[in-house]
This record gives sequence, structure tokens and C-alpha cells, in this order.
Amino acid sequence: MSTPVKRPSRQQLGAAAEDRALAHLQAAGLRLLARNYRVAAGPRARGGEIDLILRARDGTVVFVEVRHRADARHGGAAASIGATKQARLIFAARHWLQRQAGALPPCRFDVVAIDGEALQWLQAAFDAS
Repeated sequence: MSTPVKRPSRQQLGAAAEDRALAHLQAAGLRLLARNYRVAAGPRARGGEIDLILRARDGTVVFVEVRHRADARHGGAAASIGATKQARLIFAARHWLQRQAGALPPCRFDVVAIDGEALQWLQAAFDAS
């Protein structure tokens, strides 16, 4: 009797996608500052999480959302980051920046979209305005 193959959990799949995205970004010269930075929900905000926070060679702080989909149906991974998700990322980024010493660095929001095996790095995918 064979044992059933256990499928990876959603958390395991997400962590694997983040690992792959991080390796890609580090190979491009970015340096990891924080991973899975979470801000708790408060009375006026629902909180948020930033998958990866990195620094580019030029000093820009890069807030990265990693999205993974098994395939590109339904618009693919990148299409799943709507206005609500963007607002939560911006909220968490502001929270992180407020806790850093010194002058505010230039910042941007990138998305790493993984559809199946295809990885796409969308630099400056959206802004905080």
C-alpha cells in the first residue's frame, strides 16, 4: 500500500516563491534588509505585510511583493495585486520607514510575479501617491 503524496501547504509554496524571488533579486545586486515585515492591524488600519525589503546598489529601498500562481490564468500573479493590497503595502512601508534612523532614502514598490516557472520582476510597479 502506498502512502498518498502530501501536497505542500500554501505557506510552504509562498515561502518557496519568496526564496526564489530573493535569490533572483540578490543575483541582481540587491541586499536584503528585512523579510516578512508585519504591521499589526489598528483602529484605523488593517495592517499589512511586506514580503521582502531590500536596498539597491544606488541606495534605493525596494519594497517587494511576491506573488505566485500555478499558471497565468485569470490574469496571472501580477494581476492579483489590487488597490487594497497596494494600500496595505504602502501602510507597512511607511511604518518601516518611520522606524529607520537618518534621512528618508528613495523608495520604490516592486512586484515579483511567478506564473508556473516563469518569473517576472516588475520594477516600480506602483507608487505611494
